[in-house]
Amino acid sequence: MGQSWIQAVIYTTSEGIEPVSGRLYQLGITGLEIEDEADFKTFLEENRSAWDYVDEELLKEKSCETNIKIYVTNDSAGREMLMEAERSMQELKRLDAEGLFGSLRFALSDVDEEDWANNWKQYFKPLSIGEKILVLPEWETLEKETDRTVFVINPGMSFGTGSHHTTKLCLERLEKYVQPGMEILDLGCGSGILSAVALLLGAESATAVDIDPNAARIARENAQRNGIEDDRYRVFAGNVLEDEALLQSVSDRKYDIILANIVADVIIALAPKIAPLLKEDGIYITSGIITDRGDEVQATYEKEPLQKLHVAQSGDWLALDYRNKA
Repeated sequence: MGQSWIQAVIYTTSEGIEPVSGRLYQLGITGLEIEDEADFKTFLEENRSAWDYVDEELLKEKSCETNIKIYVTNDSAGREMLMEAERSMQELKRLDAEGLFGSLRFALSDVDEEDWANNWKQYFKPLSIGEKILVLPEWETLEKETDRTVFVINPGMSFGTGSHHTTKLCLERLEKYVQPGMEILDLGCGSGILSAVALLLGAESATAVDIDPNAARIARENAQRNGIEDDRYRVFAGNVLEDEALLQSVSDRKYDIILANIVADVIIALAPKIAPLLKEDGIYITSGIITDRGDEVQATYEKEPLQKLHVAQSGDWLALDYRNKA
């Protein structure tokens, strides 16, 4: 039996094609089908002398809203990528104050949309990561006892179940560095998996930030699901790159470990803000970097007072570890 795929359609405008495609590419979704209504109309105008008649059905078909079709594998990693793509479109919609990029609606094909929120659960099973961690969906039960640290999760359609390459890379790196009593900062926390697991592995406190208020809520719920007290886990919704008050709130202490599993452009923009937030010899773990952008990210961080410790790769994704030299 061959690989099963899910098709999703993102509705946009001619102006939106480039920013939407760029965000999808950063997530590792590169097989795009672009249908641009403006291109077709231009083609008709420029070639009018070549025909006397254009089929009305063809015109009707091609007058549809500009859209971009994407395909992901019908498995846990593909579905996690789809969640991340949908979340990225919601973020782009919030940034598009003038509405230039259209509705950015996200529609699924080959899957009953009403069942999507529950059907994807069948692909998400207990997952052992690294040497110490077991991610357990709350609708599953452990078949046998384990000496691994168990993190119970309901991702609630927020990015971060552990099955995606980038999340797994961060968790594998995190377990090597986290020590009892540490303070953690998780930038772009999604489901909260990284910061909550750090607390379960012995960290003293964690601060989690996400641009999506829904993700911030889900991160807190997942922490509570694992018996993590609210006074050990601060959660903020907002953009530390644009909201100075939020950055000040997060900067009330220095951190032993900073985690940033986002996308290359944001990781590059964060570069000057990392070292001032880290304790001396503190560790910075960043992922969400597609291999094509790896050199660019590393070149940016070479200008910072950070010592590169390790480069890890899984699939087409990189994770980088740095130590604060400041």
